[in-house]
Amino acid sequence: MKIKKGDLVQILAGKDRGRQGKVERVVLKTQEVVIAGLNQYKKHKKPQGENKPGEIVVIDRPYTVAKVALVCPKCKQQTRIGYKWSEDKKIRVCRKCDAVID
Repeated sequence: MKIKKGDLVQILAGKDRGRQGKVERVVLKTQEVVIAGLNQYKKHKKPQGENKPGEIVVIDRPYTVAKVALVCPKCKQQTRIGYKWSEDKKIRVCRKCDAVID
């Protein structure tokens, strides 16, 4: 997957379109990313016995990778990710300014 934990991404579709945030978690199996503070939903929990009262919990739901774009740390624009080889290592590169992303 081209997007990793800690990357700054911009949302391309949905209710948070245009907003930016850091990737909190990557779900490889379903090709999704969880972004801190975005795509939040409320879940109502019932009381569990006498000790735990009912509450409303705010949950960050994941976005599919197709709905987010990486923001280059150097040129500050949303960009696609390219790869280059240097010394037997594969490095992520910005397609617009050729800056190294890792």
